[in-house]
Amino acid sequence: MKEKLKIYLDLFWTFFKIGLFTFGGGYVMLGIIEKEVTEKRQWITKDDMLNLLAIAESTPGPFAINAATFIGYKRAKTFGSFLATLGAVLPSFIIIVLISLFLNQFESNKYIQGFLRGIQAGVGVLIFKAAYRLSKPIEKNYFNIAIFFIALIVAFLTNFSLIYLMLILMAFGIALYYLGKAVDL
Repeated sequence: MKEKLKIYLDLFWTFFKIGLFTFGGGYVMLGIIEKEVTEKRQWITKDDMLNLLAIAESTPGPFAINAATFIGYKRAKTFGSFLATLGAVLPSFIIIVLISLFLNQFESNKYIQGFLRGIQAGVGVLIFKAAYRLSKPIEKNYFNIAIFFIALIVAFLTNFSLIYLMLILMAFGIALYYLGKAVDL
């Protein structure tokens, strides 16, 4: 019982800290979650993290919540899932409540406005770093590189829905997997 309580508290506290110190949403949290749960705590493998990214992006809801729920469940089933999710959500909830109480003061405070602008600048760097670290284990071959650049071009140069793009790429990957099994590639 004592060991289970330690696991529950560890899940809650880990995701509470992640939620408290990451500004900018799910993609910013991605790198921090990956470092915390794969490298530091070794709760999941890097392959699990890549699978988690694919699953969390293709299911409804914010990435950070989906990731906390998945990792919590993998570590301590339903109650672990609940506590990890609560830990990830609670800091944002508290901060939003505080901001709403003092919104008028925040709007006119030049220090807070500068703080928020500084955070916005750093968010892009954090997202890029997370994407770079997660791309390391992906096999670098001509096919994967071509698919990456095609998806990048479609995403940035057209108004094509990213959801449809992800669905097409998932269907394409599934078809290639079964085609490869059929011809024993």
